[in-house]
Amino acid sequence: MKIAIGNDHAGTDYKLAIVGMLKSKGITVINYGTDGTDSVDYPDFAHPVAADVASGKVDLGIVVCGSGNGANMTTNKHQLVRSALCWNKEITALARQHNDANVLSLPARFIALPQALEMVDTFLNTPFEGGRHERRIEKIACS
Repeated sequence: MKIAIGNDHAGTDYKLAIVGMLKSKGITVINYGTDGTDSVDYPDFAHPVAADVASGKVDLGIVVCGSGNGANMTTNKHQLVRSALCWNKEITALARQHNDANVLSLPARFIALPQALEMVDTFLNTPFEGGRHERRIEKIACS
């Protein structure tokens, strides 16, 4: 599995912990985020993550910013990207099961790091249910 990850200055600590967890599971990670705490602009990392997901270069994407909103809005500008702003593992599971989310957006300033790691694990291990949800997914992308 290959995952693209990006973060702004608010998500650096979370990104570093997530990358460590992913690599410990043998997952290849492409890091588009900052490794520092100096202010950066979230679109500069969210667009490359979304482009990799949309093109199929990676299987999934993860973006982390302060509220999760800016990165989520940015990634969802890309066709074939279904980014979900999640704040607990239950919402994360539903985003995968019902919406076939392929990008997880995390609000670093509003969730604890252990919770974020649990949400990433849920995101990776929850399959799309298909069935009645499939027709809804087909209606998301604009042509």
